Amino acid sequence: MATTRRSTRISATAGHDENKLGVNANGRVTRAKAAALDTQLITGQGTQSALVAKEVNGGQIKGRKRAALGDVSNVHKEAGPGEKDVKQHAAKIVKTATSTNVSRSRASRTGNDSITDEEAPVQIKKNSSTSVTSGTRKRRAPLKPITIATAAQRAAKPRSKSSASSLVDETIDEEFSDGNKENEDPILVGTVEKISSESQDAGTTEPDKQEEAAHDWDDLDADEMDDPTMVAEYVNEIFDYMKELEIRTMPNPRYMDEQRDLQWKMRDILIDWLVEVHTKFRLLPETLFLAVNIVDRFLSLRVVTLDKLQLVGITGMFIAAKYEEVFSPSIQNFVYVADSGYTEEEILRAETFMLQVLDFNLSYPNPMNFLRRNSKADNYDIQTRTVAKYLMEIALLDHRFMRYYPSRVAATAMYLARVILERPPWDKNLIHYSGGYTEEMIEPVCNLMIDYLVKPVKHEAFFKKYASKRFLKASILARQWAKKRVEQIPLPSDLNIDSDEAEEQESP
Repeated sequence: MATTRRSTRISATAGHDENKLGVNANGRVTRAKAAALDTQLITGQGTQSALVAKEVNGGQIKGRKRAALGDVSNVHKEAGPGEKDVKQHAAKIVKTATSTNVSRSRASRTGNDSITDEEAPVQIKKNSSTSVTSGTRKRRAPLKPITIATAAQRAAKPRSKSSASSLVDETIDEEFSDGNKENEDPILVGTVEKISSESQDAGTTEPDKQEEAAHDWDDLDADEMDDPTMVAEYVNEIFDYMKELEIRTMPNPRYMDEQRDLQWKMRDILIDWLVEVHTKFRLLPETLFLAVNIVDRFLSLRVVTLDKLQLVGITGMFIAAKYEEVFSPSIQNFVYVADSGYTEEEILRAETFMLQVLDFNLSYPNPMNFLRRNSKADNYDIQTRTVAKYLMEIALLDHRFMRYYPSRVAATAMYLARVILERPPWDKNLIHYSGGYTEEMIEPVCNLMIDYLVKPVKHEAFFKKYASKRFLKASILARQWAKKRVEQIPLPSDLNIDSDEAEEQESP
């Protein structure tokens, strides 16, 4: 005869009995009971809830083993006289729990604190939108995005009876549009139809736009769109920003008028010595241009005595090397090349002071940046580029070039180098990639460079640097060409005049 199941009262001491808490004879906690304790903590039930129900059979109280969530090891054992109902009840529990969001709701208890046989099923929440219950399992279909489709789009959309998802999409579109026709926004509908019509007509208007965007120079960046190192997508914006920076970082071309102890020839000697130091350390060309710019900008803002002029120059080179070089020379090397005229502490204090005066602004777009851009239109001719580098460094030593932008100096150096090497004329591509400088805009700077070349050598270190085979003897070649040209075409007579009526720069 089957054992009659009864509702029993929870023992008041069940939460304090070792055996009821899952401790076996050896004092070890069983896996089933430990899982039951974890389930109890997750569901938020108190310690006084029934962990083990009891059953009265023939005057004897026998313990009922309840299967824990996620552990059904005791379900498949042979059921005893009082364990059939436990087995039937455990079969209702879901065997696997894939989420920690486990909630168990019980039926309302009676006034005598008893648990009824009818309990609410355990519900397991998964990460997806479906929910599973042990009693009644319902699978909810995943929500589809509701899209607004016009009548023309719905008519053109192919219907497939074998595809259930497409039918659902069409049904949602029809129900949404038909059920809300009265509340449909005519502006929204008109916008959707307008966008679709524009997308259909895009192919017809594209050639017209291409004809309008036609230009007289070749787009040399198009072939480099797939090369991320060339950043061809942003190259125009980059150089537009550099054209703005070169205006902000221009020194005062008349700052020597404010210096009481200094003259331009003293500056020439200092810059020639910096060129020699730069050559010994084998630094980048950008380091030399930045160092001279730091010196000129600082002298434009502060009055310096003669005994501190070399300290300003060596500190400017020290700062520029830190900014441009991967491995910059140590401060001991700069003390050595200065013949120990200044200590390390003096150079460090000068570095701090100069950076504060310059407001830590070292974003100087030097002529080398623009020369690399120009070389693209010159097909990266190494000879033209080497001679142009020599001509650009003339602008560092001769203070008359201080009034011209670095981009203009670079364009002039490229133009004159091509003339010296008898390259083709200055065409549209070279004008565009030089920043828009035409021959008329380049001519005044070009005359200054030729005037420097025809004069006797004043800067020995600079001349010897470019007279080596490494630089293709550019200084010797340029001076020989300049002397022959001046004999044929004399230079203007007002090049050596430094007046307040300096020529204003013509920005392209």
